[in-house]
Amino acid sequence: MSEPEETPAAFAGRGFPLLLVAQFFSAFADNAILFAVVAMVRQHPELPGWYIPALQSAFLVAFVVLAPWVGLLADCIPKPRVLLLANGVKATGTLFLLAGLEPVLAYGVVGAGAALYSPAKYGILPEMAPAEKLVKANGWIEGATILAIVLGPLAGAKTADAFSIALALGGILGLYLFSGLLTLWLPRLTARRASMAGALRQFSVMTVSFLRLERARFAILGGSLFWATAATLRMILIAWAPLALGLQDTTDIAALTLFLAIGIVFGAALAPRLIPLRQLRRARWAAYLLAIFVLLLAGADNLWLARGILLCIGMAGGTFVVPINAALQDVGHRSVGGGGAVAIQRFAENVSMLLAVGLYTFAASRGVEPVLSLLGTGVLVVLATFWVSLKLPETPQESP
Repeated sequence: MSEPEETPAAFAGRGFPLLLVAQFFSAFADNAILFAVVAMVRQHPELPGWYIPALQSAFLVAFVVLAPWVGLLADCIPKPRVLLLANGVKATGTLFLLAGLEPVLAYGVVGAGAALYSPAKYGILPEMAPAEKLVKANGWIEGATILAIVLGPLAGAKTADAFSIALALGGILGLYLFSGLLTLWLPRLTARRASMAGALRQFSVMTVSFLRLERARFAILGGSLFWATAATLRMILIAWAPLALGLQDTTDIAALTLFLAIGIVFGAALAPRLIPLRQLRRARWAAYLLAIFVLLLAGADNLWLARGILLCIGMAGGTFVVPINAALQDVGHRSVGGGGAVAIQRFAENVSMLLAVGLYTFAASRGVEPVLSLLGTGVLVVLATFWVSLKLPETPQESP
């Protein structure tokens, strides 16, 4: 395969490398700010134990509540301008934190910016990359996002602990502003829609219309399955690692997720070769492998074995989710609009994450052991994958 098809330079004429850099710094700041806020909360031991989970919930709830509006907005306004606006909202939330406002509310504002950013970030790809390169473009975006997920928390926590929380938040504010500045040089794109009137009704009608398409249903359900699994696994690891591997240090436990993230990067890179858009049915095998590795992790009692299995879980997950995102963008671009399709996807994914984490929290409160939770997660992924696969048509391509 020729070099232009292998690197972001293949999209240089459409501004793709600039989008990639802007997305990385915005996602980096998104992940750094959580740990900066956690460090801030830990300075106040009088706060209840549910406060940190409340921070995370405020971020997710913004995606669910704003879903009817952010997708339409991403199609009403040229998407580069939406990215600029979203970074501005995130920066405002960061300023609220620096000003000493209630952290849950301020972090919720950052979540609102992220909710606005997401449909534009993914919805812009079909406008910048041809369909045959859409999976590859998604691979680069997902790879940059995962790299930010790995490095952002480490940078945010280290800066807050070693220097100061104010310095950490100041640096994060600068990253949001820099990312927004980069979007000013993205290509001028035409807005798809002209009105935000009746956004809630439009979102409902758009969702029903979009879910009538078989490939769209598969993409929505598949993405929800992946992120619900990822959110649950991240929580289970915190309770499982001390019992199964004897890890007591928080840094060592957090380092386990590094192998998961590296695996996702590798899987995202492999996805365009293994699962081109016209052969989307292959994605189900990656989901089955994901479930098998989760089941194997439940029996791991060696640190390096656990790291290897987590690497494999990440690879299977990355291979699964990248073509699903590409299929959703492709079908969405040709039907309800790229921004609208991603808003529907994010709404479904965040609802699934909230439900999955809530189910695990309930199980843990009832004394269910982490090993049993891992086994249950693996079995549920197998069953869910089988059900989701039934929603994918046999035909390789579908016209909305």
